[in-house]
Amino acid sequence: MQYFLVKSEPFKYSWEQFNKDGRTFWDGVRNYQARNNIKAMKEGDLVLFYHSNEGKEVVGVAKVVKEFYQDPTTDDERWVVVDLEPVETLSTAVTLETIKADEQLQDIALVRQGRLSVMPLKPEEFDRILALGNA
Repeated sequence: MQYFLVKSEPFKYSWEQFNKDGRTFWDGVRNYQARNNIKAMKEGDLVLFYHSNEGKEVVGVAKVVKEFYQDPTTDDERWVVVDLEPVETLSTAVTLETIKADEQLQDIALVRQGRLSVMPLKPEEFDRILALGNA
């Protein structure tokens, strides 16, 4: 099992909308490192859903339900998507401020590479954020 974090601006695609939709393909990635992270995702991997810009907080957990395929929003073969389904809403959103202040999360990519939209997480980072969000 692998773990990831994906970012979305809530005014473009919110956690609430994702839950209403029940499933979506994760598109719009136009960064090679983020694209490579999408290509690394396997069916069943868990993904933290992060509201960027507004909120700046982890709000839920999703699951990869279809591995990478051509991004249907472009003809450019370099870009891919995965399908995600929501799993659970965190009882308390975990803010970027909380993550930055947590000793166990000092090395997390969210802090080190703030502009990256899709990033891998270590199992202990994923578990720590879940613990903070379900406290």
